[in-house]
Amino acid sequence: MSENNFNDKSAFIAIVGRPNVGKSSILNRILGQKITIVSSKPQTTRTRIMGVLTEGETQLVFIDTPGIHKPRTELGKYMVRSIDESVAGVDACLLVTEACRNITDTELKLMEKFEAMGVPAILAINKIDTVKNKSDLMLQIARYSEKYDFDAVVPVSAQTGSGIDQLKDELKKQAQEGGHLFDEDTITDQPERVLAAEMIREKMLRLLDKEIPHGTAVVIERMKTRDDKDIIDMDATIYCEKASHKGIIIGKGGSMLKKIGTYARQDMEAFFNCKVNLTMWVKVKEDWRNRENLLRSFGYDNNDFE
Repeated sequence: MSENNFNDKSAFIAIVGRPNVGKSSILNRILGQKITIVSSKPQTTRTRIMGVLTEGETQLVFIDTPGIHKPRTELGKYMVRSIDESVAGVDACLLVTEACRNITDTELKLMEKFEAMGVPAILAINKIDTVKNKSDLMLQIARYSEKYDFDAVVPVSAQTGSGIDQLKDELKKQAQEGGHLFDEDTITDQPERVLAAEMIREKMLRLLDKEIPHGTAVVIERMKTRDDKDIIDMDATIYCEKASHKGIIIGKGGSMLKKIGTYARQDMEAFFNCKVNLTMWVKVKEDWRNRENLLRSFGYDNNDFE
């Protein structure tokens, strides 16, 4: 907790929207560094990851939710409940959509939720770097504005950074006096082990066939900084649902596992600012996404919401 100056301002912001519209990419861009998984595959964010931006007197606390989808497993139900809990009690919602796409039923339901809760909402239209005809974008802004009275509509590109400063300015308008909630140097409330596990899972999402990564979980079994050197020794276990998936994750002669480890280690070393000695194993836990005891052991616990 920070030493409070009650003239300082803060706001809790929930980032919501359909899967794969760029919610995590926008949060990473706002914060200036990567704390959430970014992948072209939907439903990559499984938990509510909190990012913190402090600039001068204003602190914004972001909750990055999983993309809204119809749950098919116990893990899916956890993800949907995570969204509902995130939107409750925030100061504002940031709805992220893609440029030149029609309004979806999911987005209409979110707008109904904003209205019922009386919470201010800002619309970020992402991926404007892909727009060829500006009039299409203006038409989309008009369509969304007809459906809901957004406090602001900001076209952005998480890819190039275009519009991100304007988006931050609009979000800062939602902050109220009462002091900061976190120290100025805080960027996330996620434990280092969770961040490391997510970095490994992101590489699997990028490198493996579509279905396999969604049936995986990563647990950091050991994470220790050496006393005499600036090196972190880390042991990680990747859990998958089928023996055939285990073979694919390991790859011929261990080639795929080595590739996953190399890319994950690069991200870890950039984030932790030191060398990382990463060792990984792959184990099979059949149907773990529907087994509550395993979900809890992997960090997805419905008791978090009680």
